[in-house]
Amino acid sequence: MESLINLRKIKMDDYETVLAWSRNELFCSSNGWEQNRDEKEVYRWWEACVNTPLDDFVRKGIEYKHELIGYTDLAYIKDQTAELGIAIGASHYWGKGIGSEAGRRMMEYGLDEFGITIYYAETNEYNMASRRMLEKLGYKETGREGQEEYRGKEGQLIHYEYKVANYKNV
Repeated sequence: MESLINLRKIKMDDYETVLAWSRNELFCSSNGWEQNRDEKEVYRWWEACVNTPLDDFVRKGIEYKHELIGYTDLAYIKDQTAELGIAIGASHYWGKGIGSEAGRRMMEYGLDEFGITIYYAETNEYNMASRRMLEKLGYKETGREGQEEYRGKEGQLIHYEYKVANYKNV
């Protein structure tokens, strides 16, 4: 599977795929996306993602078998730290280890490009797939604070941390 996954620059040509994700109720409720957003609103949002670079944020598309199936982010990049985010838009690919592989690659990218040595992440207590993925990557729980909705259910946010010194593959 490793050779079938590629992280790449996001582009406007991805809009139709992203629009399809925005119409998928399960994806939206799993990723905190507002459901039934207007096409033009989704377009403006995606255009800003593609064309407005930020100093403390990077988004890469996740391709699997040459198909865009999700994205991964590094957010709040500062002082060798960043928050990792992953969303797989094509729900038929959930649970296949693609998110873990994309996360590992994004962390390697963060280390190589920005010198990031500490990664943070958070997920809802009810998002068991995300929790398993973060633990598979070597993240450790650091606390529980805040609330967030996940698939229509309000749950506590679990905070995680990962230190590169513990990362064997880098």
